Amino acid sequence: MENGFSILMFFFAGALALYAAIMAITKDYNILPVRAQIPVSPENPEKYMLQMAKITALVAIAIALGAAISLWNWLAGLIVMLLGVIGAIWAGTKIIKKAQP
Repeated sequence: MENGFSILMFFFAGALALYAAIMAITKDYNILPVRAQIPVSPENPEKYMLQMAKITALVAIAIALGAAISLWNWLAGLIVMLLGVIGAIWAGTKIIKKAQP
């Protein structure tokens, strides 16, 4: 199973993308884990969930891109995935500020 890592990461990216879609459609604050709900109490939970869905989708895209590149070279894919997730989380800090007044 030469491409097992890539296939596993594609499944993980798909699961994250599905979770992001559910967050964006329902905008239900209660689908976040309880550990994530306790430290954050947003004034507008629907807007907050939409921004969280965007961040989760960015992370899913970064993982899928890294998985696609790792079909060619696993080390290059791992580097792209790592840098992509770091970049997505950094961009997420800018995106989530739009949910707070």
